[in-house]
Amino acid sequence: MGSDAHRDEPARDLSKWTLDQLQTFIDEAHGRQLETARVVAQGQAYNSSHPPEIRRRWAKLSLLANRRMLDNAERRAARVAQQDFMLRTWVIDRLGPDDTDPDWSPEALASDTLDTLTFTPAQAAGLSEGWRDLPLEQIRELRRHKNLTAHLESLVGHLSPGPVREQLVAWTVTRPLLP
Repeated sequence: MGSDAHRDEPARDLSKWTLDQLQTFIDEAHGRQLETARVVAQGQAYNSSHPPEIRRRWAKLSLLANRRMLDNAERRAARVAQQDFMLRTWVIDRLGPDDTDPDWSPEALASDTLDTLTFTPAQAAGLSEGWRDLPLEQIRELRRHKNLTAHLESLVGHLSPGPVREQLVAWTVTRPLLP
């Protein structure tokens, strides 16, 4: 299953694999293989014919594949974070939060989200007013913030009132202003 000969087979149907088979594959996979495994595991997590705990296990596997794709490239890191945030929010929304597991904890997800952002909502809103005149790198940074906050409307409903929730609510107001 994990040999080099199998790694290069383009026609394998990972969607028919068990959790354990896909886990083994992810442990050895690289590059596009990880993306394929992430998508397959996420599809299984979305499959309503599975019981909730099995769906959570598939989601964990998708997160593992996604997180293994990091290679210190800024664009990839932002993409990995966005996919991570979206799947975690989906699980919290559909299968319920679980404060004993940081992946399914709304508070942990809120904190992780804020940790990825370099602007405050006010800074981002201010820059967005004249974004067409900004240097390309600042436009990209605003776009990165827009992508990294795509899940917030769903997430804020799971958070207790407080400063973190208020920051995220401010981002939900700011996000539509971003390029």
